[in-house]
Amino acid sequence: MFDIGFFELLLISIIGLVVLGPDRLPVAIRTISDWLSGIKRFSNSIKTELTEELNIQELGADLKTSEKLNLQNFSPEITDSIQSLRDAAESAYRPSNKEADS
Repeated sequence: MFDIGFFELLLISIIGLVVLGPDRLPVAIRTISDWLSGIKRFSNSIKTELTEELNIQELGADLKTSEKLNLQNFSPEITDSIQSLRDAAESAYRPSNKEADS
């Protein structure tokens, strides 16, 4: 990722040992390690959320395309299941409409 070799890590360790001393160096290494793992978790969660949002948008676009085609290119099983879902959605709205009329 950063393309740091062995000699660069050795140089950073020696400078850290001189600047921080042997008592505070392990604590500093743990702190930096925690920060890096937190940044990595955050970036992975952002990546996952963006991927999910893109998939949702793609599914929405596919649905709009299929509605424009008026379900002509689908197999009869898929068309029947979509029609049954539409009927179920309409029946879910009917009782509330009847109550409003009464």
